[in-house]
Amino acid sequence: MSAAMDTESTYSGYSHYSGHSKKAHRQGRDRHKSPRSKDGSRSEKSVTIQTPPAEPLLGNDASRAEEGQDDNWGETTTAITGTSEHSISQEDIARISKDLEDSVGLDCKRYLGLTVAAVLGLLVFLTPIAFILLPQILWRDDLEPCGTVCEGLFISVAFKLLILLIGTWALFFRQPKADLPRVFVFRALLLVLIFLFVFSYWLFYGVRILDSKDTNYQGIVQYAVSLVDALLFIHYLAIVLLELRQLQPMFTVKVVRSTDGESRYYSLGHLSIQRAALVVLENYYRDFTVYNPALLTASKSRAAKHMAGLKVYNVDGNNASGQSRAMIAAAARRRDSSHNELYYEEADHERRVRKRRARLVVAVEEAFTHIKRLQAEEQQKAPGEMMDPREAAQAIFPSMARALQKYLRTTRQQQYHSMESILQHLSFCITNNMTPKAFLERYLNPGPTLQYDRDRWFSKQWTLVSEEAVTSGLQDGIVFVLKCLDFSLVVNVKKIPFIKLSEEFIDPKSHKFVLRLQSETSV
Repeated sequence: MSAAMDTESTYSGYSHYSGHSKKAHRQGRDRHKSPRSKDGSRSEKSVTIQTPPAEPLLGNDASRAEEGQDDNWGETTTAITGTSEHSISQEDIARISKDLEDSVGLDCKRYLGLTVAAVLGLLVFLTPIAFILLPQILWRDDLEPCGTVCEGLFISVAFKLLILLIGTWALFFRQPKADLPRVFVFRALLLVLIFLFVFSYWLFYGVRILDSKDTNYQGIVQYAVSLVDALLFIHYLAIVLLELRQLQPMFTVKVVRSTDGESRYYSLGHLSIQRAALVVLENYYRDFTVYNPALLTASKSRAAKHMAGLKVYNVDGNNASGQSRAMIAAAARRRDSSHNELYYEEADHERRVRKRRARLVVAVEEAFTHIKRLQAEEQQKAPGEMMDPREAAQAIFPSMARALQKYLRTTRQQQYHSMESILQHLSFCITNNMTPKAFLERYLNPGPTLQYDRDRWFSKQWTLVSEEAVTSGLQDGIVFVLKCLDFSLVVNVKKIPFIKLSEEFIDPKSHKFVLRLQSETSV
């Protein structure tokens, strides 16, 4: 009976919680829709191709930009329903078609490269076998008998081909991590080298062995062994060029996010600009905090409010430059009062964050006190009251939902945490017997980008902007930019300086000291 009551209360709280979220989401969508219907066109950043799979946690993108909204907005929201109208301009259609064409081109380029590499690899592995089998098929009766040394060479060829096969699979047949704008120069050079090498071996084999029908079978097998040995050396060269050459740090890159100025430093080896950009993006998703555009709305609204209070009158018919100078001068005169306003706004925001953080910590700790892990012998005593981790998470979630809602909305994180993700994280913490502090770590401290839902932050298209060719190597002073839809990463490359160390020998017997006494001391 108690389990049923708990379950009923849980689902009632869940529906109440989700209902307010959907109402607010619909209101925010209608609020965004009105200016778009007036203009008939919209900017690039407002284009939405895919709908996010989950509802934001008790908030929407429009409401988080408003500073003066009520804390109890979830209880006072009125949903306005009606017919939904969606418009799309010709520019949007052209851009979508261009993106589709680019994706088709990238797929064709990737599959073409894989096809060429696969065909060339198959040719490499079948060539030594063909060198050994063709004489047996074409002029078997004229061949000299194969002795013990010749038969030992068969074993050598078999094991070397097996080693070459495993090494090739480990080095080349990997899941591609990205589609680069240009080909990988060293990889292309290795493919060309292998093709020329195998072609020259086939040319020599056709002229000196097939045409003359050489009867020295041991010499033919030895020729195939030399081919396999040379292929093993080429594979070693590929390891040096593709893997070992880039391991030694030679450059230090500074990565700055253009919107909020967050920066990180990384050490890189000898890489091309496009491969360095790929390394930067991999580290960005791991090290940088998630990009939150809502944190930038406060400064923008404050600047807009100051500029809205300025009035410029064009009495004498001056040009626009005179008006801009007048506005700048007026803004400079109001600078003394604006910094006080900024100070009090930040102090009030920090006070609200600390207050709601304390409420959230207390609510989560009280909610976790109602959960007790049953031991093996206790599970047989009260089978009707047991719950799995998912049910336990749904049971205690309503008691902390309001405090978590207010804290996430105050810190402008609500768009990155859906109700389903919070319930999954809470269930995970309960399953692994984690403390309330471990549960709150994700929400109190903004984590790296990979921590959040992939559909809310992942950018499918990055643009590399560089004055140098993207296939050229890194050099001191090179600057390139990685752009996505909402922001860009500015990368500045600096070469690690040459360090010269000198040695100085100190004799251990030279460490002698003398105690100097004075009359004022107590020694």
